[in-house]
Amino acid sequence: MLTTQGLGELDILIVDDNAQMRTIVGSVLTAVGCRRLHYAPDGRHGVDTLRRRSIDVIYVDYEMPVINGLTFLRTVRELEGPASFTPIIMLTGHSDLKRLTAARDLGVNEFLSKPVTAAAILQRLEAVILRPRPFVRLEGYFGPDRRRGERAGFRGPWRRATDTHDVLEL
Repeated sequence: MLTTQGLGELDILIVDDNAQMRTIVGSVLTAVGCRRLHYAPDGRHGVDTLRRRSIDVIYVDYEMPVINGLTFLRTVRELEGPASFTPIIMLTGHSDLKRLTAARDLGVNEFLSKPVTAAAILQRLEAVILRPRPFVRLEGYFGPDRRRGERAGFRGPWRRATDTHDVLEL
């Protein structure tokens, strides 16, 4: 359970071209004690903010002019240093599989469908703070491990049904 203790020390960036959505997310976070909120009206301003200051968590909209959420996400994950590991929560009014997969494949940490609720905003924050997934770097991917947990009763090295079981990996 997320408590308000320590939330005031987080630097949170909210990137959305809709001023009302920035206000909604910011108001929810302020209500639970977040005091260091930063706002950007598009991805380009968001990247500029991230390059100027240390940010702990980012909420970013999927659809924006100038630089959209996917380009923003790709840019953040390609940055050098600790900023590339910043947890990113993507907001979208279109949560179809194609969009979810595109964001996942670029390294998004969490998804938040619009219309948002205060509970959902805080649940995603709780997820990236209290249950962070380790980051992995593979050919063509850098971001949080896509696996969300261990399978109960798992007793071997094979993760997928398509793994070749007659080959021993060392």
